[in-house]
Amino acid sequence: MDNQFPIQQIMDPNGIIVSPDYKEKITADLAKNFYRQLVRIRMFDRKAISLQRQGRIGTYAPFEGQEASQVGSALALQSSDWMFPTYREHGAAFVFGHSLRNILLFWNGRNEGCIPPAGKKIFPPGIPIATQIPHAAGAALAEKLRGTKNAVIAYFGDGATSEGDFHEGLNFASVCKAPVVFFNQNNQYAISVPIEKQMNSKTIAQKAIAYDIPGIRIDGNDVFAVYFETLKALERARCGNGPTLIEALTWRYGAHTTADDPAKYRDQAASNNRRMETDPILRLERWLKNEGIYEEGWVRAIEADAAAEIDEAIAEMEAFPPANPADIFDHVFAEPTWQISEQKEEYLRLIGGVST
Repeated sequence: MDNQFPIQQIMDPNGIIVSPDYKEKITADLAKNFYRQLVRIRMFDRKAISLQRQGRIGTYAPFEGQEASQVGSALALQSSDWMFPTYREHGAAFVFGHSLRNILLFWNGRNEGCIPPAGKKIFPPGIPIATQIPHAAGAALAEKLRGTKNAVIAYFGDGATSEGDFHEGLNFASVCKAPVVFFNQNNQYAISVPIEKQMNSKTIAQKAIAYDIPGIRIDGNDVFAVYFETLKALERARCGNGPTLIEALTWRYGAHTTADDPAKYRDQAASNNRRMETDPILRLERWLKNEGIYEEGWVRAIEADAAAEIDEAIAEMEAFPPANPADIFDHVFAEPTWQISEQKEEYLRLIGGVST
């Protein structure tokens, strides 16, 4: 099955283009924008971990190592498209135009964090595994029925492919020829369970066969491959040819979340050693150097701009008034049930609050 679903790659780990057909399509401006976005979201990810350790935000899901999968796919979207992220695609959402302040508010437990900027169709992050996949299929069908050329991208991890929602969403989208790209970031661990222990399939891409849709495997650390293959899948969707399943093979260097200790279930030294071979930023940096485009001053400017942007968003997030604990009860149903009302009263008494 590996032979039937070969890994598509445009740029190898040494920054050398191995698919000559793409050489003309890869411009300096395109590559430099990719690099800027990769650095931007990695700096944010590292800062968010630091904020969590300081108690300034809640539990956080890191994505370092997966930046190429998020940047390449997000930049392939058109501004009117839909994005359905999980709890690990805040990098992709940031690149697609989400407010960084609101992303931070989400990780600080604020409802406002689920609100994208006006005109941006970014679904609230899916926390229960795979639940956003049927939603994405439904949104895609709605766009088809409205007669638009808008497409949808739905993100999920390898563990999600073992959930019923994954199969229901793909089946529904396949039957309806919905304009959706199912983008799997296969970082090879479903929390603490390695992929070989949570499924018997050799690949995730092969699961597309059951629904008679294309299944594609790509090097998820090659930002060029991610971008161009996602672009093709989105164009296929816009033309009325239905969904595509993309399996982007990547790696998460750190923990599943800041509440997790990956050293309990994998060799973290070996994980860190992968940086020299597969790191998405280092790979693109090598290409830039090969092309004579890389400049230290330009990189330092990118880092300075990103740091200022992140610091400004943090200041805005921390300037928000304290959250109202009652909010977690007040928006479950249009009219609260008696059980929720009792829970709210009990909780507010426990924390010394006042019912609202």
